[in-house]
Amino acid sequence: MASHGGIQIPSRLPLLLTHEGVLLPGSTTRVSVHSARNMQVVRSRLLKGTSLKSTILGVIPNTRDPEHDTQELPALHSIGTAGLAVQVVGSNWPKPHYTLLITGLCRFRVTQLLRERPFAVAIVEQLDRLEQYTEGQPLDRELRELTQNFYQAALQLVGMLDMSVPVVAKLRQLLDSLPRETLPDVLAAMIRTSNTEKLQVLDAVDLQERFKKTLPMLTRQIEGLKLLQKTRKPRPDDDKRVLAIRKGGVFPGRQFSLEEDGEDEDGDDMAVLERKVKEAAMPEPALHVCLKELKRLKKMPQSMPEYALTRNYLELMVELPWTKSTSDCLDIRAARVLLDNDHYALEKLKRRVLEYLAVRQLRSTLKGPILCFVGPPGVGKTSVGRSIARTLGREFHRIALGGVCDQSDVRGHRRTYVGSMPGRIINGLKTVGVNNPVFLLDEVDKLGKSLQGDPAAALLEVLDPEQNHSFTDHYLNVPFDLSQVLFIATANTTSTIPPALLDRMEVIQVPGYTQEEKVEIAHRHLIPHQLEQHGLTPQQLQIPQDTTHEIISKYTREAGVRSLERKIGAICRAVAVKVAEGHKMSKAESPGETEAADSSIPPSGQEQVGKGEDSDVTAPPEMPIVIDQIALKDILGPQIFEMEVSGRLTLPGVAIGLAWTPLGGEIMFVEASRMEGDGQLTLTGQLGDIMKESAHLAISWLRSNAKTYHLTNIAGGADPLEGNDIHLHFPAGAVTKDGPSAGVTIVTCLASLFSGRLVRSDVTMTGEITLRGLVLPVGGIKDKVLAAHRAGLKRIILPKRNEKDLEEIPVHIQAELAFITASTLDEVLNAAFDGGFPAVVITHPQITSKL
Repeated sequence: MASHGGIQIPSRLPLLLTHEGVLLPGSTTRVSVHSARNMQVVRSRLLKGTSLKSTILGVIPNTRDPEHDTQELPALHSIGTAGLAVQVVGSNWPKPHYTLLITGLCRFRVTQLLRERPFAVAIVEQLDRLEQYTEGQPLDRELRELTQNFYQAALQLVGMLDMSVPVVAKLRQLLDSLPRETLPDVLAAMIRTSNTEKLQVLDAVDLQERFKKTLPMLTRQIEGLKLLQKTRKPRPDDDKRVLAIRKGGVFPGRQFSLEEDGEDEDGDDMAVLERKVKEAAMPEPALHVCLKELKRLKKMPQSMPEYALTRNYLELMVELPWTKSTSDCLDIRAARVLLDNDHYALEKLKRRVLEYLAVRQLRSTLKGPILCFVGPPGVGKTSVGRSIARTLGREFHRIALGGVCDQSDVRGHRRTYVGSMPGRIINGLKTVGVNNPVFLLDEVDKLGKSLQGDPAAALLEVLDPEQNHSFTDHYLNVPFDLSQVLFIATANTTSTIPPALLDRMEVIQVPGYTQEEKVEIAHRHLIPHQLEQHGLTPQQLQIPQDTTHEIISKYTREAGVRSLERKIGAICRAVAVKVAEGHKMSKAESPGETEAADSSIPPSGQEQVGKGEDSDVTAPPEMPIVIDQIALKDILGPQIFEMEVSGRLTLPGVAIGLAWTPLGGEIMFVEASRMEGDGQLTLTGQLGDIMKESAHLAISWLRSNAKTYHLTNIAGGADPLEGNDIHLHFPAGAVTKDGPSAGVTIVTCLASLFSGRLVRSDVTMTGEITLRGLVLPVGGIKDKVLAAHRAGLKRIILPKRNEKDLEEIPVHIQAELAFITASTLDEVLNAAFDGGFPAVVITHPQITSKL
């Protein structure tokens, strides 16, 4: 390998034919190996070789067009470069290939081809003997002048580049350390030249000829740089600020100006940033951090990755509204009018907003309350938050928390991480541009938890009035005052909210709407909105209140109004088809007197709406189109919900209970049957543990009071379970059910089964039971009463201690319903059956004390 300090290559070399560029001595390049012959070279010599000699390959340029390449060995170029394979990387995508990192050693000439398969091997003659120039042998005068001129041109080229780029600085060191006889090959490989020119340099075996070939390329490069510099906009300190377009590139890039409108004429963005920092009116800790980061930024070269991170941090700091705020609109009368215009009902929410405005009038510095609206979907929780912001004259920002499972979404990432950014709270403040907006934290009950932390725990600091005046985002790492922000959270249920987070919020229940409230909402808000969305006017479509009642009772059964709005939208679309057909026909035929169309959409007309047959339309419909029950059935189809309560209470062993769900109140049937057996109790309907315990409680109470109420088994025995199996079923088996409020319903159902008497068809009930026969209070009374009212039930049995909750029921609904409050199961049974549920009074003999 080495002889007298020079390079000595083997006389026999395997040949690697390359289409990609020309390898010159002293340069390093990557070669992609695809062909079968070259792949054999890599596998046989590089991957299986064990000596340094096996890593030396003969790299010869393949001048044949790669698109017309064949398996036959092409005519070999006479001159090649011996290269040392420094690295081998293999890949199977998109097809098997290797990538070699090869460093050129010296030139050689192919004297004889020994073999072609499986790869080419040739006897070579080494051509470069650089030691003859470095061992003190004198150069002739012309070669010495060429060498000196080439060296000066190379220095001039490097001097025109940006020395702050590491590759340029290393090239400057190589010019002084490398023998000058190697410079033509090194620089020809670095500057922009074609493969043909590099092939000419490779063929220049004589050193003097090599200098003559390379010097014009170097001169051409210098002239191109000079021309490029003249096209740039002159700058005051341009001599010291030459930026490269790409790292390691040999061309200096243009000095692009990123000046913003209204900035200083000199474009000194660092001075502009410093002025913004001082004008941002930050608190003292934040200003101290910003000035420290700004000082670091001035000393940092722009090529460092940390430069962009620090710059982004400072720009966020100056954009945050440290002292910017909006003035609140404190006119209570105007606020009341605005809230009433935006929303019907929701009196609790409106009253709480007006209370906040009243206190703000009396005390200017008031911490923002943290409210939590809890209610079923579609009742207007989110839209109320937007109306509150408009009433106060504040900016509004909504943060969707459903499915968030990373605490960094709330608190932000630390700046040590790649791609770090502030949390949603700070981002929201940057978006609105003021420090006292209304923040709506939507779906706070649907927060997740993962290995990245618990976002609900991160919200504890945000939603605590005693802590959020110094909220510290991980990205900012300085306190920010959130005490003036009005936080409003929304949730469907409080059961999934952690107790610590729930304790920090003022919970306001938003129950479902009554049928009368839905009618008012439909005619005040939903119908005008849908008419506008579908391009209709009240002169074209009218929906009477009776029709709206029909939609609510027979086509929707929900606590909110979303389904109601969708049904109204379906009606508007059907009418839009009729109106469009009428316009088309009147434009095409321009008819004169036509028969007046029926004010309602006839069934045949609706079939045309569904089928889209223009030929059947003989005249445009008469305006306005009024939707009656016939048209409603044609548009929406048969009714979805039916009053099936009375039909299901035709046998003993059926009772109706009331249940609360996050979607509002629901009625719940309980069915029981018995058959001969050995006293087993079977429970079906996806029941939770609490409901199973309620069923066992009911069985135990009824067995202990069987003689009192004449409850017997099939054979007439005194024990209802003796010789019997009881099956208790809760329909809608696909829905999971749990909770204590079904206790009185189960007792009534089993009492009906054991006594053979029917439960009243208009009665429903709710309440928890004890083993002693007491009825305990339950929650969700308003939602349950509204569900019973929607189902057409007229008689509701409630626990005595829930009598106070009836104040929340609208007066007109209380007038339509009969409420029976009970404190014991005896009162429940007497109210659930026609004629009462008489009990036999058992007198116990008086016991006198003998003490």
